[in-house]
Amino acid sequence: MAKPDGRIDPNGKTFNKLLQVQLQSRAITRLTLSTKSIDLLKSIEELATSPYDDQSGKDIKSWVKGATIGYGHLIAQADWEKYKNGITEAKAIELFKSDLSPFESKVNTSLTTTVTQHEFDALVILAFNIGLTAFAGSSVLKLVNDSKAITSYASLESAWKAWSKSQDAASAGLVNRRQAEWNVYSKNIYKKW
Repeated sequence: MAKPDGRIDPNGKTFNKLLQVQLQSRAITRLTLSTKSIDLLKSIEELATSPYDDQSGKDIKSWVKGATIGYGHLIAQADWEKYKNGITEAKAIELFKSDLSPFESKVNTSLTTTVTQHEFDALVILAFNIGLTAFAGSSVLKLVNDSKAITSYASLESAWKAWSKSQDAASAGLVNRRQAEWNVYSKNIYKKW
């Protein structure tokens, strides 16, 4: 800036220039999932070419809330006819890539701080499992954006691992999943339990 005015208020040239630089840098630093995270998420979700109930893990012959196919693709009731007889692995991969896009986007637009690739990967994997709305309102996101944010959790790790219940009961699968995600986020270790 050739002539900074020294004002750091909403009407000052300096403030406006800083804001512009911040917005430009955020636009440039949009991240996408790494290959390692995609491979990990596929191994966690596991390929299912036939529909199953996400809550019980059992194969299903009619639509239920939580009907799932492919790599964690939730089947809308209106789409049951498309998927009731199963899908190919190629179709599962196509669905998976399509399903990931809104989660990558949501994590990118929700972050107000810079994160590393492995931190981003872990956040997307978490969001993919808990859902966009839950992620957007989560203490995890609040604490990632501001480590001093006031939440009901003592740490980011405890906020992260709190997402380990299914139908109000602790789930060993979710406990393991949260630990694997936390290992990606905190240690850059991409490994299934």
